[in-house]
Amino acid sequence: MLEAPRTTQRYQSVADRREGLRLRLRELASSRPNWGYRRLTLLLRREGWPANHKLVYRLYKEEALGLRRKLPRRRVSAARRENVPVPSRCNETWSMDFMADQLYSGRPIRILTIVDSYSRESLALRVGYRLTGEDVAGVLNEVVRQRGIPTRIRVDNGTEFTSQAMDQWAYWHGVTLDFSRPGKPTDNGLIEAFNGRLRAECLNEHWFLNMADAQEKLDAWRDDYNGQRPHGSLENMTPEEFAQRGGNLLPIGSDERHNDTAHGPQEEGPDLRLTG
Repeated sequence: MLEAPRTTQRYQSVADRREGLRLRLRELASSRPNWGYRRLTLLLRREGWPANHKLVYRLYKEEALGLRRKLPRRRVSAARRENVPVPSRCNETWSMDFMADQLYSGRPIRILTIVDSYSRESLALRVGYRLTGEDVAGVLNEVVRQRGIPTRIRVDNGTEFTSQAMDQWAYWHGVTLDFSRPGKPTDNGLIEAFNGRLRAECLNEHWFLNMADAQEKLDAWRDDYNGQRPHGSLENMTPEEFAQRGGNLLPIGSDERHNDTAHGPQEEGPDLRLTG
């Protein structure tokens, strides 16, 4: 008899995880983003899967396929499910947000921040008195010309991101807008952390005389952040060093080579900045 404390013993389940059923359920949920588990159960039973609604519901919850109770206002380019994949390469997922500050005169300004969620690179810092959805689309067009098109962009539910101009931009470029849940800033925690660094290291350290002065100081901080500032989550490399590691923008520890075009210019859709 093995003498060992009972508190060190753990039961390991031998139940069938039904991997085949899980895989098919994920495929159906992806192709039918507006369907709940009951309709998906009907499809599975039509295909011959021996599964009742209770089993499907359990797997449905374990795979985090639940529908959002309140859909984003945009219906075309918005992500519908809460199971967000973790980015595994540069240019796969970006994060965007707005910050507020003021000039020396007291006039309020807004700052658009865009970050690559994998490499932590700051892709753009754009300042303005009033930035609209058309302005955001214009900045994204500039970034896309330099880096290519991302797969998805994580944003909050601000009017600039839920605007028709942004929905059109995302649709024509084939980009998914992943909206955070209302009242849940942790859904886009990476950009919140970046904004905290920007606030502490730049905005709180400078007075901005005018708009040009603010943009100049933000660009200088962005260059320093990307090229000089070590990042703890990147093994103390700078974002630029991490992005260039291995020469092909690879995840640390991965031998998989990504397509060379992943970080270069790609074909763009129409420029949707409005005039007049």
